[in-house]
Amino acid sequence: MGLVAEPIAIALPKGRILEEALPLLARAGIDLQGVVADAGRRLLLPTPLGGRVLLVKPVDVPTYVEHGIADLGIAGLDTLAEEDRDLYEPVDLGIGGCRLVVAEPVDRPARDRGRAGGALRVATKYPRLALRHYRARGIEARIIKLYGSVELGAITGLADQIVDLVESGETLRQNHLQEVETILHVTSRLIVHPASLKLKRARIEGLIAALRSVVDADPTRSS
Repeated sequence: MGLVAEPIAIALPKGRILEEALPLLARAGIDLQGVVADAGRRLLLPTPLGGRVLLVKPVDVPTYVEHGIADLGIAGLDTLAEEDRDLYEPVDLGIGGCRLVVAEPVDRPARDRGRAGGALRVATKYPRLALRHYRARGIEARIIKLYGSVELGAITGLADQIVDLVESGETLRQNHLQEVETILHVTSRLIVHPASLKLKRARIEGLIAALRSVVDADPTRSS
């Protein structure tokens, strides 16, 4: 039973966050573990009584929710802050914890490389957040958008610094990069389409309340 039986569409991010989200949802009475386990290569999964689950790339979750394809979803604060979409974010689930940081080569710190008045070159997957960060500090920055391994931008000299997500920082260390500062502490949030909240208020508010209770009862979760 539970809210999985209701005809609600939920967009879930594939990968590590999905592994953390499924047990959390199950404790809140939304048990999708069997549905996802039987997915195979399918990306659109029916739930027992008319709902559906969309398995999508993490960065795409807000898009499916914003356009009403999914009523709700789970997305990282990094993506939400970068894209600034019109979505309701009622619950910080405290999963997928990481940090958005500025990093640079250990042997080429930016403070030692005066660029003769030129802009600092910054490689990142998060151009809006990066530009906002440097502007707030009065630093002129030229943002270089990358889609793959951002660390390589600093290693090869494409960029003076990078702005990227880190968990343990081990990837930075292995590539001889060091953290300069943290821009944002990131966790995953429940997101809801505003119209869905109005049209399916009882169902979605029940889900929100159940998730809040689970999160609040777990002292090990990030806040």
